[in-house]
Amino acid sequence: MGYDMHQEGERQMILVIGATGNVGGAVLAQLIEAGQKVRVLVRDPAKLGELGGKVEVVKGDLTKPETLDAAFAGVDKVFVVFAGDDLATLAGNAMDAAKKAGVKHIVMLSSSTVVEPYATLLGQWHIEAEAKIKASGLAWTILQPGAFASNTLHWVGSIKSQGVVFQPTGDGKSAPIDPHDIAAVAVKVLTSPGHEGKSYVLTGPEALSAAEEVAKIGAVLGRPLRFVDVPEAAAREGMVKAGLPEVFIRAVLEAHAMVKAGHGARITQTVEEILGRKARTFDDWLKSHGKAFQ
Repeated sequence: MGYDMHQEGERQMILVIGATGNVGGAVLAQLIEAGQKVRVLVRDPAKLGELGGKVEVVKGDLTKPETLDAAFAGVDKVFVVFAGDDLATLAGNAMDAAKKAGVKHIVMLSSSTVVEPYATLLGQWHIEAEAKIKASGLAWTILQPGAFASNTLHWVGSIKSQGVVFQPTGDGKSAPIDPHDIAAVAVKVLTSPGHEGKSYVLTGPEALSAAEEVAKIGAVLGRPLRFVDVPEAAAREGMVKAGLPEVFIRAVLEAHAMVKAGHGARITQTVEEILGRKARTFDDWLKSHGKAFQ
């Protein structure tokens, strides 16, 4: 059954977990803009910046179940992003707290890797977390976005210093989605009925290779940039030098290999179907974020 906010005299309380990230931050900003009643669970309240002054803030951590009760108390709906390599434990902790507090609906940010035939660590982590959400007995909606347009911000350093992007994805394409669109879908799902028990695969409207994305960034900067399809070993070496943990290096390399093998280019119309407007293109995203590469 859908839950109609407008039948209630009182606004629902929505808890946002993961509000210092790309998508969670946009969800928080859009909920505030929509006049919703919002609480945030965060490990470091200082990272919320000025948004922290506009909402209830509870300091806590999904890895520490004893810190969660205050955040979940009196909450109707939850938007949650799980980070790390043990998503299932975090999801279990969140579900225990949600059930105890009588939460009505959980909206989880997952990943489109769960529906790809190409097996990855990232996909497995999210499959396990989704299973915890679905087994909770609570109403749920799962958002499964593909590659974020904002992932290209990892290229800022090499673009600024060398005018080059190194990535082992070859001619493989993805359909980059603007995190703002993922957030807009989340807000719609949190504030309107009829999304319970559904999983939504979310993508941008066009499939692009890394070389095509690099060319678009170059056009915004007004200078030519190069894309180099590096061997996986060289990409690994770079991540080891950067101090990334082995488990994350493996997850990133698997995701790159999935794209190179042609499994990242799926395009869905789900953003448009839910929002009633077209999904933003990579060019649209660059209009707001292109300055970062200068």
